[in-house]
Amino acid sequence: MDDDHAMAYTTLGSTGLDVSRLCLGCMNFGSGAPWMIGNEERSIEIIDRALDLGINFLDTANVYSRGESEEIVGHAIEGRDRSELVIATKVYGKMGEGPNQQGLSRKHIIDQCEASLDRLGTDYIDLYQIHRWDDETPIEETLSALTYLVSEGLVRYIGASTMIGWQFMNALKTSDIEGFERFVSMQPEYSLVDRHEEENLLPVCADQGIGVIPWSPLAGGFLTGKYDQEEEPEEGQPNAWNEVVFVPPRVTEVEELNKTNVFAVEELRKRILNTRKRLKDIYGNQNPVDRTIVENRLSFLDRKFEEFESHINPYHVLPGLILELDITSVKRKKTTMMSMANVLNEFLYSVSKGFADQAFAAFSRRRSTERSDLEQSFETTAE
Repeated sequence: MDDDHAMAYTTLGSTGLDVSRLCLGCMNFGSGAPWMIGNEERSIEIIDRALDLGINFLDTANVYSRGESEEIVGHAIEGRDRSELVIATKVYGKMGEGPNQQGLSRKHIIDQCEASLDRLGTDYIDLYQIHRWDDETPIEETLSALTYLVSEGLVRYIGASTMIGWQFMNALKTSDIEGFERFVSMQPEYSLVDRHEEENLLPVCADQGIGVIPWSPLAGGFLTGKYDQEEEPEEGQPNAWNEVVFVPPRVTEVEELNKTNVFAVEELRKRILNTRKRLKDIYGNQNPVDRTIVENRLSFLDRKFEEFESHINPYHVLPGLILELDITSVKRKKTTMMSMANVLNEFLYSVSKGFADQAFAAFSRRRSTERSDLEQSFETTAE
């Protein structure tokens, strides 16, 4: 691999653990569902390709095909330099029919860790994650069991996945107070299509120095363009619009608005290359007048973007605006959100003018309703 395309590495959260920027998710390695690969040889080929390209971070779970995924990962890494691999797996899901075959009790965690080690064919797990929050088990018991695994050398770091922000903060503070091992990472669902974690887990992670490992960052393949809203899915594939790209109706009045935006993201994807090429062509011309025109246009788009964002709550409406594009050709440095300037023209004027208008109207109605409810509550209190 040449230097221009070499794998990038970063540390996981506040730890010193170096991981590749890309982590290979291993949920579809195994069998039992139409969307799973169902072929160990093919699965190992994918893992080998990822490792050869510099990915050193593999993420699986005991519940994926009831351990089959872990076994495949174990076979794939056999003979590799284990000291350079970061193997992550998870615990919580149902692994049998008995009453102790699920959850985050001390018994289940330790039993499942030992079983995962056997399936992975390794002496230790680099990142052991709780797959979900367990309302039935005190967090102190869960953290105590995970701390024991670390002290025994069976686990290097512990992480978590998919929960409410206050639950995660509670776990972190319990570790701080009681001296338990602390979670170093979080796996939330996060993509251009679903951004609700911006008001749930992501602020906690930013504040606490927690590494974020988004799951389904391409929305089950939807954001790659593999699905077309006008076509029926192939046999064995999920319906991307109903199963993969689900947009929960956080606020009833914007449910249809959310769906409209999902379609807008797909349209936006198709227009990105043309938009970037046009800007590059304009900037390729050394005429200072042309350069000034483009700069003024980008400044105008920035203002429009700020206006648009001020009316849109990403927890309720998922505008799918976080596209980190290479805009070095226009020699402008922006934050992640502002890097949309070279695409925003298409978004505001071609793709979603109607969407934007609907958004403003919908949220104006919602704010009006909230204001009315607040005024009514004050009147009731005054009486």
